[in-house]
Amino acid sequence: MANSTTTSSSSSTSPIWLYSYVKLQFFNRIRRFLRSKAGRKRYVSSSSDRLEALSSVGDQALVETAAVLEVMETQLGAGDGSRRGGGDDVAGLQRAVKRLHFGRSWEEKEMAALEIQSLAKHDVKLRKLVAELGVIPVLVTMAASDVVSRRRAAVAALVQLANGTYTNKALMVEAGILSNLPKNTNLLDEPTKLEFAELLLTLSSLANTPFPLASSEIVPFLIGILESSSTNIETMESCIGTLCNLSNILDNAGALVSNGVVDTLLKLSSTKELSEKVLGALGCLVVTLMGKKAMENSQMVPETLIEILTWDDKPKCQELSAYILMILAHQSSAQRQKMAKSGIVQVLLEVALLGSPLAQKRSLKLLQWFRDERQAKMGPHSGPQTAGRVAAIGSPVNERMTQEGKKMMKSLVKQSLHKNMEMITRRANADGESSNLKALVISTSSKSLPY
Repeated sequence: MANSTTTSSSSSTSPIWLYSYVKLQFFNRIRRFLRSKAGRKRYVSSSSDRLEALSSVGDQALVETAAVLEVMETQLGAGDGSRRGGGDDVAGLQRAVKRLHFGRSWEEKEMAALEIQSLAKHDVKLRKLVAELGVIPVLVTMAASDVVSRRRAAVAALVQLANGTYTNKALMVEAGILSNLPKNTNLLDEPTKLEFAELLLTLSSLANTPFPLASSEIVPFLIGILESSSTNIETMESCIGTLCNLSNILDNAGALVSNGVVDTLLKLSSTKELSEKVLGALGCLVVTLMGKKAMENSQMVPETLIEILTWDDKPKCQELSAYILMILAHQSSAQRQKMAKSGIVQVLLEVALLGSPLAQKRSLKLLQWFRDERQAKMGPHSGPQTAGRVAAIGSPVNERMTQEGKKMMKSLVKQSLHKNMEMITRRANADGESSNLKALVISTSSKSLPY
């Protein structure tokens, strides 16, 4: 009884799109079987006069076309009154599918792909049904063409068909869209780069499903686009989003790191428009052994991450940067020494005073590690050394150092208060009163300090 309950619960939680994908695979096998059988003898069907007429001609391609269109009429023709456009959409889809499969020229196929794109954009049901009519393999083949217009029409149609349906995404991957990606991204124009980037961003959602997704085929294409000087921000955002989806799966870390993703992302992390997504991907990679090692060996670490900590207008970036620095500094004295030499302590003090609650928490944790390490380096001292230090407490040199330390702390607190008040005045749109507030802080801060 318990076993049956477990089976039913597990089956109910399985994704519905996976069942649809298996069903389409079954129908494709049946179609291939019928096609091979028709090659040996003439195909005769008594259920359709149109099939009989076409089979007499002996053109197997037209027989299959008629069968596809008959399925479409059965599935789309009934109960479509509630759909926008109803019969017009069905008739338009019939024409587009027929022209895509059996158009006499590539121009006709391009027009069919554009029409499929337009129809799929407005109707979710059509997206799912079009895949059953075998258009995805044809569009994938067109996407690999060197003709710009043909390639763009196919990719645009694939983007719409992949939107909101895992089944169509899986069929595209199986049809070989990843292996058909352009090898030389420098030859692509900007609109084509954007369309490919949007398609890969959509397909990358399969990374979190049981369907296998070859990240080794995607990453080189994305790196080529990201390292191109002509790529715009919108295209880069789509590429980085794809890398974020892939980096969420730990098994993809090897392919990502080996293709130089870490260095590419570190370079892009200094761009404020992209930094948040870039740091999100780096945060996923730094928890892996290969990703952490790649960041430790990078010449841009920790300076780039410390610079991001100074971005007061990007609190989320500060939080992510502090997180990555925490992972790198944890149980690594060498990394903490590199960070200290790069001036991280002063920056952490400012973030601990003015940052967001999460950034403050992470900065304080890092400061605690630096303090503990400094105390550990000082170590326990012998009796005479301790006595000498105790005797020197009242000396003029020690008093001077104490006073200098107090002045430094007082100056740091004043600077932090000034920066905090400037942020408050900017948010209140009271720039004209900023100087008065600064004067007020200067005159009152010394009274509130204990020294």
